[in-house]
Amino acid sequence: MMRMALHTLVGTVLLGLVLFGPAGTLAWPEGWWFLALFIGCGVAIGIWLALTDPGLLAARMASPFSADQAPRDRVVMALIALAFSVWLPAMALDARRFGWSHAPLWTQVLGAVLVLAAFAGWVWVLRTNSFAAVTVRVQTERGQTVVSTGPYAFVRHPMYAFALLMLVGTPLLLGSLWGLAGLVLFVPLLAARALSEEAVLTEGLDGYRDYVRRVRYRLLPGIW
Repeated sequence: MMRMALHTLVGTVLLGLVLFGPAGTLAWPEGWWFLALFIGCGVAIGIWLALTDPGLLAARMASPFSADQAPRDRVVMALIALAFSVWLPAMALDARRFGWSHAPLWTQVLGAVLVLAAFAGWVWVLRTNSFAAVTVRVQTERGQTVVSTGPYAFVRHPMYAFALLMLVGTPLLLGSLWGLAGLVLFVPLLAARALSEEAVLTEGLDGYRDYVRRVRYRLLPGIW
């Protein structure tokens, strides 16, 4: 719980800096709404995991850049982190400082709904799969098995699938239509992470090959 509190504090400060610094003002209601939703939902999920599945909470708080990760996966995660560090300030510049694009109120409401839907989807994933760590490895110490129920019955990587809702909802909520261009960066990176994860699980997790044959799609049913 202390680690989670520290992570939350540091994350809130960093998120606030990358949003409100480029915005050039604290008078940005959409930025505050996003910060409240993102941090509030994250804290709620953390407390829930601390009470119901502390092992998964510890796995979710591990570093994705640890030495036991494949170099390819560390590169992908570094690129995702870099993309976020550019994407969020760019949306602040667009939506608040310069007003390059203008989003009507209904799109901002839709964005908030999509952000909440992403968090609800992640809760569904975490309830279904106690091995949904941020690192890509077979968790033999926790007796990892193949999970094929819940959202995993539809796509092989539902955590990343629900991330797409966040990637669409965030720019809409912040009022930055140009922020939707971030999908051009994030979709290939999420696809690369999914492929990296599948390579590890296919090689080391019993039954995963059969699961791949049963569930055809990785992120979007009927598409990929």
